[in-house]
Amino acid sequence: MNGVTRAGVRPGGAVEMLPGIWRTTLCWDEASMLCHFHMMPGAHVPLHSHPAAQNGYVVRGKVRFLLEDGDFVAGPGDAYLFAGGQRHGAEVLEDSEVIEVFAPMRPEYR
Repeated sequence: MNGVTRAGVRPGGAVEMLPGIWRTTLCWDEASMLCHFHMMPGAHVPLHSHPAAQNGYVVRGKVRFLLEDGDFVAGPGDAYLFAGGQRHGAEVLEDSEVIEVFAPMRPEYR
């Protein structure tokens, strides 16, 4: 299967990127990247931006996403999109699982 990269969410495959936030990079190519995040209540992602667009889906839990012009809470079944260059952050309200796609891929997450 040329051109196919496969991985799974598995114990030990995650990297704690910020206190209480673990990322598992599932697969990627130059155009996009798929990541799984497990986030603990009280964890915080400061406002930041990156060139990649960021599409997300909340599998379980609740996360307050922070934007320069307000914020919103996303829960199970909610999806969101941050444009490339848009400043955003997060406050984790409950034990949460989120799937995100970055386009183009984020080299630092390989």
